[in-house]
Order: sequence, then structure tokens, then C-alpha cells
Amino acid sequence: MFNRRTFGKAMALGAGAAAVTLGGPQVSPVAAAPRPGPKASGPKASGSGASGPSASGRTGASALPEVAPGTHTAFDRMRHVTAGLLDVGYAEAGPAHGPVVICLHGWPYDIHSFVDVAPLLASRGYRVIVPYLRGHGSTRFRSAATFRNAQQSAVALDVIALMDALGIHRAVLAGFDWGTRTADIVAALWPERVKALVSVSGYLITNVEAQQEPLSAQAEHTWWYQYYFATERGRRAMENADKRRDLCRLVWETVSPTWDFDDATFARTARAFENPDYADIVIHNYRWRLGLAEGERRYDRYEKRLADRPVITVPTITLDPERDPFTAPGNGSSYRDRFTGAYEHRTLTGIGHNLPQEAPTAFAQAVVDVDHF
Repeated sequence: MFNRRTFGKAMALGAGAAAVTLGGPQVSPVAAAPRPGPKASGPKASGSGASGPSASGRTGASALPEVAPGTHTAFDRMRHVTAGLLDVGYAEAGPAHGPVVICLHGWPYDIHSFVDVAPLLASRGYRVIVPYLRGHGSTRFRSAATFRNAQQSAVALDVIALMDALGIHRAVLAGFDWGTRTADIVAALWPERVKALVSVSGYLITNVEAQQEPLSAQAEHTWWYQYYFATERGRRAMENADKRRDLCRLVWETVSPTWDFDDATFARTARAFENPDYADIVIHNYRWRLGLAEGERRYDRYEKRLADRPVITVPTITLDPERDPFTAPGNGSSYRDRFTGAYEHRTLTGIGHNLPQEAPTAFAQAVVDVDHF
């Protein structure tokens, strides 16, 4: 889920051009419906406030209304579009001609991480696009012959292809986990496509060579599943529906220790794990990051640039979830030098790894604020 090089440093305490879209935009709607949920108070963020003057002296947007996690359980509109190598399933909210925000999920999560975020942004006039990543949910590879590759640049190029297919030139990108890495890469390599960035856990671009260095014992322990997936035993667990669900739920509980989610919340997301390519994509992603699986030569030029840890120049807000065991100590200082444009950092107290679902208002507020930098 994260760049072990950056994480390891902090844990000492314990495509050049847009991808070619194959085929035109073929979009089909499917209806769903939101349901009311419980109300609760939101998290507190340290650093600059969500509205008013920021650390850089800018004035942010007015505050969004507080929405309790779990208020919504489904998206109003589900669609599909042919984009590059994929038939992408995605949720959409807000006006069709509004400024675009693309929200990107991670593992082991899905689009429901943004089920409360999307209506908040739509209420401010944004067109919100929330795609299933390759190997998740209703997203499918267009060809059975395509290698089920989950190296970081391949996933990032999926976003470029999606934007091309939908006729979106620029968008605000906002993500966590795999979604952070993907958004960071698009912002670093194709800044002309990114209006602004919300990046949970900071700078997560992977340098495979650097990841050959061992971390502290505590840090390695936190990454237990990464090493499990390096074995065929781990692959078989991901291919088994019951073992896969148990493993993913354990990760949820471990990395979000304060999130009191119910069975229905997990079950909604777990349906995305039934994608026929899910095991192949997850296993390849983690093995590739450890240097145990090959990528594809067509992505070499991008990976070479990413290995140099390129800076991100677009306006950015980074968010650190305080109760996430992967959050680097130092309140964002370990990756501050990777962001050279307008910038702000916020730490959300009492929040775990799945930040947008645990703290939807704070996440949505960061999107609105960074768009006003």
C-alpha cells in the first residue's frame, strides 16, 4: 500500500504522453440509491484549518456540513466506459459539466470508501468520478490475453485512459493507499492533467530498488501480508473466497483500530473482491514492489522516471491519519520536499487508514480547499 522507502526512513522509531484510449467513450448508466445512516461528530485536524487562512496565507473555501460516516450506503449512478485496456466501472455524482474530481481507492477497499465523500462534493457543484481500479468490482480487462499487471505506472495510465475516454482534460485527484500512489504518479508525470491533489499519507511513489533494504522489525511486522503474498500459500489464500474475506477484514481491523464498521459495510466492499482478476492483480502488485515479479517493458520509461522520485508541482494537501500504523512520524516532514507547489499538511486525530470513509467531511473539505489554492 505504501512506499517502503519513505516509510522505512520515518519508522526508525519502532504515458511521457497520455495513453491512447482504445475505442470511444461507451457509457451506460445503472441506478442505485443512498440510504440514511447514523450521525456522529467528525475528527479533529491539526495543522491549518479546513476553512479560513491556510499556512501559506491563502483563504480556503467555506466549511462543508458535517456528514457522519455511514450516512450513505450506495451511489446514485453507476456507469461503464471503455478506456485503454479496460472496461472501467465507476460511480458518478454531481452535475455533468461541473469541475471534475476523481477519487481513487486502495487495497483492500473499493469505491465505497468515497460513498459519503461524493455527495458532499456534488453538493458543491463538482462532477465526482470514482472508478474501480483494475481487478476490482465491475472493472474488467478487455482482452483475456492482456497480462494482469499491477505495477504502479500501469495503474496510473489507467487513470489517464479514463480521463481521455470521458473527455476530461484536467481534474482534481484525491486518493488513499493505492489511490494515493496512483494520483501522485499522474501528478508527477502528467501535471498538465491535474488541477490539484489530495494525497493521504503523502508521497507514495515506489522505488523498487530502494525497497530491497530491510526496515526495522516493527515496520516489517506491519507489512506482514506483503510477505505472505510473496508465497504461493498467500496466493491461494487470495484465490479462496472465505480466506480472502477473512484476510481483508483483518487488515481493515488492524489498520483502522478506531473505525467501528459493521458487517454490512464490509460486505458491500467485499463484493468488489469477487472480480475474476482480483487475486492476480493484488499478488502482482505486492510482488512487483518487492522486486519478485516482472513488469512489462512498455512501462519501463515511466518506471525509470519514477525511480528518481520526481517532485510534484501541482497544488497539494497531504493528509495523515493519526491512528494508521503506516503513518510516518514527523507530521509530514519525511515527504515534504517532494511537493514544491502550493502546499498544506493536515493530520487527522483518531482516524485510521481508510481515511475518506472514516472521516468523509474532512476528506471532502481538503478537496474543496485545495481547489481554491
